Order: sequence, then structure tokens, then C-alpha cells
Amino acid sequence: MTVETRPPAEAPRADAPPDDAVAGYAARAAAEPAPRVPVRIEPAGGTRSDQYDDAVGRIEIRDLAAYYGTFRAVKDVSMEIRPHAVTAIIGPSGSGKSTLLRALNRMHELTPGARIEGSVLLDDRDLYAPEIDPVQLRRVVGMVFQRANPFPTMSIYDNVVAGLRLTGRHSRAFLDETVERCLRAAALWDEVRDKLKQSGTSLSGGQQQRLCIARALAVDPEVLLMDEPASALDPVATLRIEELIHELRQSYTIVIVTHNMQQAARVSDRTAFISMDDDRAGYLVELGDTTTIFTNPDNRLTEDYVSGRFG
Repeated sequence: MTVETRPPAEAPRADAPPDDAVAGYAARAAAEPAPRVPVRIEPAGGTRSDQYDDAVGRIEIRDLAAYYGTFRAVKDVSMEIRPHAVTAIIGPSGSGKSTLLRALNRMHELTPGARIEGSVLLDDRDLYAPEIDPVQLRRVVGMVFQRANPFPTMSIYDNVVAGLRLTGRHSRAFLDETVERCLRAAALWDEVRDKLKQSGTSLSGGQQQRLCIARALAVDPEVLLMDEPASALDPVATLRIEELIHELRQSYTIVIVTHNMQQAARVSDRTAFISMDDDRAGYLVELGDTTTIFTNPDNRLTEDYVSGRFG
């Protein structure tokens, strides 16, 4: 199966971050028609996080190739991402880690000329099937970017509930409850409870990143994608993010891209090592339990990379 958009003027780097126009994306999402077919059926009463199933949130990637125009950034990736666990994706710069991550919620196709071949299944549902609404999908498979991106014209409160308001949820009592629940889940409530009307950009970098995590949680996703969420943070803020990931794994499937080998070893249950061939296309070298990948990998290339002998 292939999903295509307009051809680009030139192909961007395989690991290039998405455009920073997140607010623009939110505006486009608001203008989208109602979702055609939901990716999941909501539980009868309560939220998914109140009554989740251990099997919910399983991702299966089958023969995935990702392109920017004629440039193939990722090739022939097949792997399973287990539910309610943290999977880290590691590999050298330019190997397509971020491209692979963005293919999991169809952010990849927002880049002009981008397309994929193969399939991505969430709970056995093909996310690239014609009936799947990509805007609805991105609420089920949320993303936290490398640089914290709170909406600059919105308060802390409004940042958290922005996605809910796009879906027509306007009950003040419901929004109040959601703000507190999600800020608590993001380990931020005690720090901001008395300044919810202040701009989200008034927070420190680490707080802004946790605010973005709270915003992603507010729409009750099954999966949370994180693209180097702590790379721009100081060690203390990084530790808070890592502790938060450890707590969230109990309720969400988490996939994190990181260049930090120590961070991957600390936060993840499983690790996928991505490298690239002479044609600069990223491919999966090895996937396994994190302890095994870092201490006794099957592939010599993996051993060289985690030991610092790669390249």
C-alpha cells in the first residue's frame, strides 16, 4: 500500500524534525471534517485510561519503507511494539529514526512529497487504510517533539485542553477535571496549580515539555511517541522527564527516539537499533530487550554502536 502527497522541490534529511508550525496544524485540525472512522471504539463509561486492556496499544510495522520524493529514508522495517512498555529507537544521525517515528501516526505524510510503502497496524487496524481519518489518528497516537512547543497565545490551562476543544468538549467541569488529571500525570500540577492562567511559554524548558506531555494525554491516547523529548533540557529536567516516562508506561505504549545511549538504557523495556546502508536508507539491525541489546546483542554492528566503536 502506498500513500502519496505532492512531490517536493528537494528531499529533506531523513531525520529532519517536522515543521514547527504546530499551532498551524491545530488550526488545520479544527477545520477538518468530522472523523470518518474512529481508530478505536471508546469504552462505555469512563476513559480508556480508567479501564485499559493490556492488549490495547500494540503496534505492528510490516515491510515499511518511507520516502521523501525519490529519496528512500527508511526501508524494509518490520517490528512489533509491545503495549504498555517503552520502546527506544537508537541509531546514528540521518538513519531515519524520526521518520520511522512519524510514520506511526502519519505525521510523515504532512511533509510535501512524503509517502510510505508497507503498513502500520494499531491493535490489528491498518492506520493507512483509506477509511482512517489521520486527524483522529493523531489523537490516538500522540506525539511529543524534541523542542517543547506550547501554543504561545494560550494559557497553561488552555494548552492542556486545546485538543479537547477541537473535538467539541466544552463542559467547564470536564475541562477542569482533565487539566488537573493530566497535569498531575505529567508531574506538573503542584508547580503550576496557582498560575493556570499564565502563558504556557512562561514556564521553564522542562516544565514546557511536561506541559506538552499533559496536552498529549488530555485527548486520551493509546500510544505516546516521543522524539528526543529531553535533548534540549538540563540534567535535572531530563531526570524528571525520564521519571515521568517510567510512570506513564503503566497506562500507555511509549516509543521514544533518543541519541543518548544511557537514557535508552534507563527508560526503555525494548530497544531497536536502526542503521543505514550505503544508499542512506535506514533499516532495522536488531530489536530486543534493552538489557540484551546493551550487554549481549546478536549483531556485531549493534555491539559496535552501543560500545562507541561505530563508524
